[in-house]
Amino acid sequence: MVDRTSIFGAAEADGIVRCDACPVLCRIRPGRAGACHRYANDNGRLIRTDPLVLLSRAVEAGAPVVPFLDASQDWDGGIAPPAQEVFVTAIGAGTTYPDYKPAPFIVGSQHAGVDTVTVVTEGIFSYCGLKAKIDTDRHLGPEAARVMHEGEQIGHVTTAEYGSQMLSIGGVRHLTGGSKREGNVTCAAMLALCRKEAIEVEIEGGSRIVLQAGAAPIVNGVPESRMRVGCGSATIGIFAQQWQGHVDEVIVVDDHITGVLTEHQAGKCLDMRPSGVRVRGRRSTPGRYFQVAHPGTGWGGTDISDPLSLIESIDPKLAWPGLRLLLTSTTGEDALYVELDEALRPVPARMPAPVAGSVARIGENCEPALTSILFMAGAGGSLRAGVTENPILLTRGVQRGEVRVTMGGAPCYLFPGGGITIMADVLAIPDGAFGHVPTPALVAPLEFTLRADLYAALGGHVEHAMALPALLAQYGQEAQREPWPARNPWPEAPG
Repeated sequence: MVDRTSIFGAAEADGIVRCDACPVLCRIRPGRAGACHRYANDNGRLIRTDPLVLLSRAVEAGAPVVPFLDASQDWDGGIAPPAQEVFVTAIGAGTTYPDYKPAPFIVGSQHAGVDTVTVVTEGIFSYCGLKAKIDTDRHLGPEAARVMHEGEQIGHVTTAEYGSQMLSIGGVRHLTGGSKREGNVTCAAMLALCRKEAIEVEIEGGSRIVLQAGAAPIVNGVPESRMRVGCGSATIGIFAQQWQGHVDEVIVVDDHITGVLTEHQAGKCLDMRPSGVRVRGRRSTPGRYFQVAHPGTGWGGTDISDPLSLIESIDPKLAWPGLRLLLTSTTGEDALYVELDEALRPVPARMPAPVAGSVARIGENCEPALTSILFMAGAGGSLRAGVTENPILLTRGVQRGEVRVTMGGAPCYLFPGGGITIMADVLAIPDGAFGHVPTPALVAPLEFTLRADLYAALGGHVEHAMALPALLAQYGQEAQREPWPARNPWPEAPG
């Protein structure tokens, strides 16, 4: 355990330590932990209960990992010690709160021959939220509908994207703008999702969904398996040639754009004969129909269970007995093959092997349905004072691309415009990275990596910098050492 008394706490009578690592200011008795369980009183010393996390990687593919302490004996006392493939994350580092003091760790190192500084701190985020990307074409609920958890609203349905439904969860208005219970339930739900755990939510007027990062969404008790290959029009564009000669018409059912092969440009290019089969809905461009049915959990994200109900009419001047018609969803999970009888009525028939093969090919081209959880936060406010005496210089350095921002070493997308607004995939962030404080707010790791000379020019707290070997010598034995995640790029200083 790391002693933090000199930084985050003050001793009081009876061995009590007051922790000022967040606005709650817990008074912690000996042997007890604070409300967040991240700090505890060890015989009058305030200690961090979670270890500092160090990530290491091999110098090159297949090479052994560089030992943590080997280079410390050669350190000459400068800010940049010999190169080591070790990255000090902010996980377990502690915070800058109340933000008049420097970040817990300001680490000098050298990467690719460049003197580098990484400023490490855990941010307390009231302004944070999650975006849940749910791979399904099923209708989960109307746009802007409330997302409920344990009887409280924790978010809302937002605009759907290609092949996925999207939820917005959390945010400052749910954390602090409602009742105390709403804030606590929202914070607990967000923390669970960020920790890659499962929660169940209910969409008002829609479905019940089990969400877990990296796992298939479970909609109304049924796990999703496939993300659609594309909309109905795209499916026709992909498979039109494979259908030619085996069917005379194909209708691909989709809540957004239902496709009709012989009307579609793909069918025209293949010189397919018009079938005279007309579907319901609003015709957009040839072979592309909107609003063929209501949204739902049936075929193609519609409320349809009988696809033949989509047929509005069959033109006897164009159709013919024996016409072969395939109806399929955009995932291939639902498919029906019919032939027209003498009265031009569709009659279910045995699906020929080549047609069944094409339906299977649709399923083969569908990616597995997953849930993605993206953490978003505004990394501004007084947190920046822990990095530099003039916070706007840090903001501008980040915006100019001179400062790399990571979360537990994981890359962040930086939103354009003012401030430092970031987004990261929780699956890319190491386990155990997220915590909370009962204000309520989430606690998440944040690292700023930049050239050492630029850090000095930005007014950084250079006098508090510690060379990497010295940090390893002091904290390395208590730190948690993990291998570098292969999916993440190494966070070298830009430029």
